Amino acid sequence: MYFRCSVITSLGCLYCCFKACKSLQTDCGNIFAVDFEPRHIPDPRRYTPSLSAMGNTSCNNLVIPPPQGPRAVGCTDLMMDHTVQGSFFRLYYPCQKMDTAEMPAWIPNIEYFNGLADFMKINRTFGEGIFNFLFGSVKIPAHLDAPFHSNEKCPVIIFSHGLGAFRTLYSAICTELASRGFIVASVEHRDESASATYYFGEKDESRHASNASFLDDLREWIYIRLLQAGEQEFPIRNQQVIQRADECIRALNRLVDINSGLPVQNVLQTQFDWTTLQNSMDLSKVAVIGHSFGGGTVLEALAKETQFKCGVALDAWMLPLKDDTFPGIKQPIFFINSWGFQWAENVKRIETLLAADARRKMITIRGTVHQSFPDFTFVTRECIGKLMRLRGDLDPKIAINLSNEATLAFLQRYLGLKKDFNQWDRLIDGEDENLIPGTNVPLLQSAM
Repeated sequence: MYFRCSVITSLGCLYCCFKACKSLQTDCGNIFAVDFEPRHIPDPRRYTPSLSAMGNTSCNNLVIPPPQGPRAVGCTDLMMDHTVQGSFFRLYYPCQKMDTAEMPAWIPNIEYFNGLADFMKINRTFGEGIFNFLFGSVKIPAHLDAPFHSNEKCPVIIFSHGLGAFRTLYSAICTELASRGFIVASVEHRDESASATYYFGEKDESRHASNASFLDDLREWIYIRLLQAGEQEFPIRNQQVIQRADECIRALNRLVDINSGLPVQNVLQTQFDWTTLQNSMDLSKVAVIGHSFGGGTVLEALAKETQFKCGVALDAWMLPLKDDTFPGIKQPIFFINSWGFQWAENVKRIETLLAADARRKMITIRGTVHQSFPDFTFVTRECIGKLMRLRGDLDPKIAINLSNEATLAFLQRYLGLKKDFNQWDRLIDGEDENLIPGTNVPLLQSAM
């Protein structure tokens, strides 16, 4: 059963998409707008990988949709402790309205292309070129390092990415939450489940070539760990989900420190003023959200940390979790599933949690696939997206809006927010033409 999960989650089918792109380019047009601009390396968020041979491809309008809430959204990166045991996340937050501001690259370093290529078991040089062509010019709809601004304390979200993803790939979800007044920390996991991530090694003067390249010289990359033939999957995934939950808790602890006014030792060179976040967060209103492997991480984190008052699991992958984790979860949980991903064994484990607490809900979005939650669904044309299951029959914007609005309603209910998100309460119960309550998966048959 996990073969199905891993293929979809890992975007392995993109390789076929790349092969199809060349033959379909005449009919479908160029897949992405490309305007490659190499920038100063020490701030990787501003670095857009460059391949000069592809640098002036004609443009189109494929973009990640901007957030719908009333607040402008800023983002920045935080790495506290340069070692692999440190905390690393992309922070999204309400910011001052700005007429002009830089939007960060969606894929912040060329090494992430290499990680995706490794994940898909294709040649790195080939993968780098294709990913650069497809995604090199895509921007996140947020203002890089913009000044924080909020007239009230912000509830807090910790977000956990799926297998083979990394901190920037769920920006349509994270920016929407920030535009509604949340501070969102999107963790980049270092358990070898991200396609790629990095930390900084110890200072070595012999490697110091110039000030501009010094940080880059010290950067140590961690690439995804692929299962080897004959390996048992559960022990590996269970170890990873435990580490992932610990990383989510560590990110929350860093935000607690920042909120209390402790000095921020950010390894990365950013322009953001962290002192503006002192006393900015309502730490009685904290939730954890994640997709796929991140959905399993949500459950592990809820069991380990009671400061998380509720959780939202998007197309949760339940395999990594031990059964004895479930009784330790006391909080409300909202499972939002796609139409095309779930299977009986996975859903039965979800229903075990639903049966234990009436505050737990599950809905399924019609016409969606597993990749309807990450940003990939917005930056591939319909012909390729449907062929490669990066988008379903339902318009991707409608799908993500339903997921985001249902999430906001659930957060208001169980974080005790005084907002207008209860206008979407009906979505929690699956009351919409594009939703059903519960699951579309038949559960009478035995899961093989």
